[in-house]
Amino acid sequence: MTASVIAPTSLIKSRTAKAHDPTVTDPALVKRAVKAAALGNAMEWFDFGVYSYIAVTLGKVFFPSGNPTAQLLSTFGAFAAAFLVRPLGGMVFGPLGDRVGRQKVLALTMIMMAAGTFAIGLIPSYATIGVGAPILLLVARLVQGFSTGGEYAGASTFIAEYAPDKRRGFLGSWLEFGTLAGYIGGAGLVTLMTALLSADDLTSWGWRIPFLIAGPMGIIGLYLRLRLEETPAFAAEVEKAETERPKVPLREMVTGQWRALLLCVGLVLVFNVTDYMLLSYMPSYLTSELHYDETHGLLVVLGVMALMMIAQPFVGALTDRIGRRPVIATGCAGFLLLSVPALLLIRQGSLLAVGLGMGALGMLLVCFTAAMPSALPALFPTRVRYGSLSIGFNVSVSLFGGTTPLVVTALIGATGNMMMPAYYMMAAAVIGGFAVWRMAESAGRPLPGSAPSVEQ
Repeated sequence: MTASVIAPTSLIKSRTAKAHDPTVTDPALVKRAVKAAALGNAMEWFDFGVYSYIAVTLGKVFFPSGNPTAQLLSTFGAFAAAFLVRPLGGMVFGPLGDRVGRQKVLALTMIMMAAGTFAIGLIPSYATIGVGAPILLLVARLVQGFSTGGEYAGASTFIAEYAPDKRRGFLGSWLEFGTLAGYIGGAGLVTLMTALLSADDLTSWGWRIPFLIAGPMGIIGLYLRLRLEETPAFAAEVEKAETERPKVPLREMVTGQWRALLLCVGLVLVFNVTDYMLLSYMPSYLTSELHYDETHGLLVVLGVMALMMIAQPFVGALTDRIGRRPVIATGCAGFLLLSVPALLLIRQGSLLAVGLGMGALGMLLVCFTAAMPSALPALFPTRVRYGSLSIGFNVSVSLFGGTTPLVVTALIGATGNMMMPAYYMMAAAVIGGFAVWRMAESAGRPLPGSAPSVEQ
């Protein structure tokens, strides 16, 4: 595919059409685009889910120590390190996606993600090669982090630019459906291995299996993404230029969009702090801090994620009817008011209490997972959408989302206060609430800089 991408006539009006004429989308192509984007996201979060759920075992393999808390902190430190390079990945892949196309960059990020994850499964243990083991783990995590810098912003942009205006919320919600599917796949595999393998087998070789699965998963995802055509919105931008698109300076993506970037950072903060708290940190919290049975804790999280998957498309469709802002605001208010009661329920320790507390937080999280994939791309115009969203999204995730397990674990260790997870989510909800108050409603409206989009 050349740098200048021409969309098929079924996707976009001819060059003689007026700029305000609508883009007519082909439902079959839209469906294929949603599948490919969601599958790539599922592969990414399969890895992140596995890493979080098997964190205690990874601590024993790569960070030998007599202190379980120190092991967990070291493991989550490597987890957080990947987020430090995410903004760099966003600064590379985002502008590149605005210049050469969304599809090409998403194929590249898929290759890098799969390679980084597969490599973790091949790293010798600390007992075998000493300090080289955690160093190699860190390098693999940095590769993953760099590649994911272009993944979420690109996938959400890809779906948003394909979707008709009146169904963008519903179609965008399938991106996070893929995220949850990846988490469930990772958690389910870890749960199965924990139940079937002895602790020694899991530590010696069993932990490698989930990471090695990333190889074939990446090949499938790459195949699907290579079969896609460019989005109508990007193709229209290329048509306007009639030649290869001019390079958009990085400064323009930041200073020229600073208001939208601040809103993006605030929205992503509440989205990712609560997401990583519930889906990444809570399994380890149940096991390490509350001494909850590891297998039962993972099964509870699996059940919560399955419930979220069921609700996801319905809440996404709801955002098309009543708007993104009311749904996101409901999530913020819920976390502000219910984080403490939910965590108190979880701390009761019984299966019913833990399930109710986790389920309540999961349903609140759906307000974000269903609305954000359509709300965030609508903050930026087509010309800089991939780049600006990549920068804002990854800066926020790196500073606040990905560091959540590490920071909360450290806060509990320093204060001895087991309610720190609830207080952390409440603070995030306040910031997110301010951001949603300042954002404009985008439901049912064309993306900035793009023509109206209607379904064929």
